[in-house]
Amino acid sequence: MKLKKFSWFFVLLFILIGCSSGERNEKDLIYKKEINKWRNRRITNLKRDNGWLNLVGLYWLKQGANTFGSDKANDIVFPSGAPKLIGKFILNGNSITAKINNGVDVFHKGSKVTTITLKDDMSPEATVLAVGPFRFFVIKRGDRYGIRLRNLDAPLVKNFKGIKYFPIDKKWRVKAKFEKYNTPKILSIPTEIGTIEEDTSFGRLKFNIDGKTYGLDPINADKKFFIILADETSGSETYGGGRFLYASKPDSTGTTIIDFNKAYNPPCAFTKFATCPLPPKNNYLKMKITAGEKVYGHGH
Repeated sequence: MKLKKFSWFFVLLFILIGCSSGERNEKDLIYKKEINKWRNRRITNLKRDNGWLNLVGLYWLKQGANTFGSDKANDIVFPSGAPKLIGKFILNGNSITAKINNGVDVFHKGSKVTTITLKDDMSPEATVLAVGPFRFFVIKRGDRYGIRLRNLDAPLVKNFKGIKYFPIDKKWRVKAKFEKYNTPKILSIPTEIGTIEEDTSFGRLKFNIDGKTYGLDPINADKKFFIILADETSGSETYGGGRFLYASKPDSTGTTIIDFNKAYNPPCAFTKFATCPLPPKNNYLKMKITAGEKVYGHGH
């Protein structure tokens, strides 16, 4: 009788272990589907008309007139395929006007333009002009103004072969505690174009991996945190200029989740025509984050 009870105990134990293992496998499968869905959405966004893969030019403006078009006599030389002599950008202090030459069809929101004042990308809505498959608009970086050029038929969009990733691993989905600074910290953020930008961090995200404590200074981005980070894979397995990551704002206990499986390449990993921020000094992690996106191609 005792032996029978003993046998039923082990049967029940095996059932419980099996149920627990099955639930765990199901949760892992759901998590992998979530990450793969995130990856697919990321690729779709890169390929969009306002994505990063179709950038083909970045031209800094000088004060006064800046002629532009594909002819090499222009101050700003667009790629072949664009009209040879499109017009000129006139930079007067902080004001930029585009004057289009006669016989050239340039459009803004579907209407042909001849003279138009351009709003830069720091405005709620930048002025985007179109000529053939090309789209161009003004960007403001510090006290500099430039023209960013897209080609909706860019070869990189057509030939894009996707991104390589580290294996999905829940180890890299970690709880983090947000510790507020007594006084908000001003972050000095270098950029790929050699400028320094400043932003504010209101606290530090502290988390543990393999028994060690690490921290990152996030930046407010609407309802989320935006993080620019580097680690010991940067420059080898991952992009040398670091990676980006979003995290939810902390809950009432000051806790949030950092999921390094969603760490992604900045635009400069794909194109030399972007102006990416680099990790601030306190966001260099002395460890290898073998999660998220790997370096694309040879980088830039």
